[in-house]
Amino acid sequence: MALVKEPGGCRGEEADAAVTSCPGAALAVLTADCAPVALSSPEGVVGIVHAGWKGLLGGVVEAAVKSMESLGAREVFAALGPCIWPHAYDFSPADLDTMARRFGPVVRSVAPSGRPALDLPAAVGSALERAGASLSAVSQTCTHCSPAHWSWRARADRGRQATVVWTPPR
Repeated sequence: MALVKEPGGCRGEEADAAVTSCPGAALAVLTADCAPVALSSPEGVVGIVHAGWKGLLGGVVEAAVKSMESLGAREVFAALGPCIWPHAYDFSPADLDTMARRFGPVVRSVAPSGRPALDLPAAVGSALERAGASLSAVSQTCTHCSPAHWSWRARADRGRQATVVWTPPR
């Protein structure tokens, strides 16, 4: 978790989440199939999360919301950006069982092949709910299917899309 205290702070630091209450500071994550989650609050506290399945299991979403609250956020709203959707996310049965124990049965899906699949957007939604945040926007774009988005699983793309949040300077 990166706590950005000034514009340009933590530049280049690798983290699956960042938060700030500093006006003018921008936060960004790079994703291909993982879920980018933009967080905001009426108090001007913002956050960004790179939510892959391992990060979700580790509590990255909950930690970001908690960090925002420690900076003064009373209410946290989330937007889920383009990510891989369950029809394209074959998943090992053992790992899917682990995810379902943590986030509930909503994360279980079945791919067109009949194999078990992870519903990553549902897992993010469950993590946000557990953290007390409201999911207010969900991109319907599947990175695996979209030729306009990078996808590691579909094409072994090395590129990444950036999701950025910021608060304007006062």
